[in-house]
Amino acid sequence: MLQAGAEIARTHHEKYDGSGYPAGLKGRDIPLFGRIVAVADVFDALTSERPYKKTWPLEEALQYLENGRSKHFDPLCVEAFLAGWEDILEIRQQFQDETSPQGSEANPEFVDQDLDPHALILPGS
Repeated sequence: MLQAGAEIARTHHEKYDGSGYPAGLKGRDIPLFGRIVAVADVFDALTSERPYKKTWPLEEALQYLENGRSKHFDPLCVEAFLAGWEDILEIRQQFQDETSPQGSEANPEFVDQDLDPHALILPGS
């Protein structure tokens, strides 16, 4: 389990097209755990309030994932994520941050729709 966790920590910021970090891995060179967690992590980052941004509406977060197929994300991982949409919504509701207001709309002053949600996170953090 520790090895899987280390692999996820090391690879979930890689991008399917090879433009990610820290190693610039591409496609199936990215371990499956990293490809799966990349989708879930970005969805969580987009749909959770952060000190530097408001919560994105679910529709916009979905569109971001769909637009990122084969670029940021493994297309099969996005497909699997979307296939489990009802379960994802249930889990999201169950584990919603208490401090995060539900239904909060995106604020264009703080959110750049083209911004990678990890762009403000430095490698190794």
